[in-house]
Amino acid sequence: MVFVLKNEYLAKVYADVEKRNPNEPEFMQAVGEVLECLEPVVAKRPDLVKTGIIERMVEPERMITFRVTWVDDKGNVRINRGYRVQFNSAIGPYKGGLRFHPSVNASIMKFLGFEQCFKNSLTTLPMGGGKGGSDFDPKGKSEAEIMRFCQSFMTELQRHIGQFTDVPAGDIGVGGREIGYMYGQYMRIRNEFTGVLTGKGLAYGGSLIRTQATGYGVCYFAENMMAAKGESFMGKTVVVSGSGNVAIYAAEKAQTMGAKVVAMSDSDGYIYDKDGIQVSVVQQIKEVERGRIKEYADRVKGAVYTQGCRGIWSIPCDVALPCATQNELNAEEAELLLKNGCKVVSEGSNMSCTAEAITVFLKAKILFGPSKASNGGGVATSGLEMSQNSLRLSWSAEEVDEKLKGIMKSIYENSYAASKEFGDEGNLVMGANIAGFLKIAEAMKAQGIAY
Repeated sequence: MVFVLKNEYLAKVYADVEKRNPNEPEFMQAVGEVLECLEPVVAKRPDLVKTGIIERMVEPERMITFRVTWVDDKGNVRINRGYRVQFNSAIGPYKGGLRFHPSVNASIMKFLGFEQCFKNSLTTLPMGGGKGGSDFDPKGKSEAEIMRFCQSFMTELQRHIGQFTDVPAGDIGVGGREIGYMYGQYMRIRNEFTGVLTGKGLAYGGSLIRTQATGYGVCYFAENMMAAKGESFMGKTVVVSGSGNVAIYAAEKAQTMGAKVVAMSDSDGYIYDKDGIQVSVVQQIKEVERGRIKEYADRVKGAVYTQGCRGIWSIPCDVALPCATQNELNAEEAELLLKNGCKVVSEGSNMSCTAEAITVFLKAKILFGPSKASNGGGVATSGLEMSQNSLRLSWSAEEVDEKLKGIMKSIYENSYAASKEFGDEGNLVMGANIAGFLKIAEAMKAQGIAY
């Protein structure tokens, strides 16, 4: 993927990052997208060039790689690699999820950590950016194996985190079960009960709405985009990719808002239900039984399962919510969505769309919500969980949901305002990147070269 940067300074920054981080396409994609959007900022703010803010921002403050050794149920010693990328702490402690998936590598960790900086900045909460995880695959592992892995992983990670330093959360492959095992190990080693992890169970410091927050936030952001055009979810046909935590609750919220969700997917294939997906059935299959999405077609009359997950974008819809993984929607699929009448895309997964797909959407001038803005609900509610932990209080579901709605509205408004100020009104990709960047940049400038 090649980014053509017109500004000589930014082109040099990109070339230097590429030289320092060879063979890391996901990270370079994230950096390229941000630098493209910063061209009007550099023209207006030479002080940020002089102080080296951008060069400093594209380099993580700290990247920790470690060995994770654990024993499987057959007594075999297994080895995985663990990561924690502490990218930027200028506006608060590092904050970002832990991902357990075979695809995890340095490039993906850096891309996610870099994106997290801007996402966290946009929430208006005092949180820096970080990310972590392991190439461990929870699929097919027993409860005991997952517990032993999580305990081994936390035995090393606990050296580098703390409620005022770095507060991880969950991500792909890391849900409430994994957070619980890691939190238990942290308390065992450190002998302290603190808000060092978010996404915890309600019995030990978790927040109501946290499980639903990313999916809900995707819909709240899309609703704000549509409201500006006098539209809403009411009566819209929606396609949601994925069937994990984000996808399930995005589908649930879209239907609550009056839409009909007709398709969902997993890595094997997708289901189509012309009468509207029964989210409770998907929840039973994916969250309780940990099964595959194809089982939905066996249980719901009229539903159709198709092998191969990418075909989901061929289904006509008004609104598309990609909620599976990075780069899940390419340019060809973007063109197909437009051809079939799609007018709104709101990213639920991190960097859901390829750069080429984003170009297609922006050129068509449809409503497009980039992930660093549209899927900020999860980390926003993690920030609210941190606040509740610090206060030793628990807010009601209604209180948390109302705060989440307000945060997503602010993210939309700040992104839109930045797009207008810097000359491309309505381009929320540019607006979100600039709005998130400027808050971090001002903090870094104020703090001198320490950051």
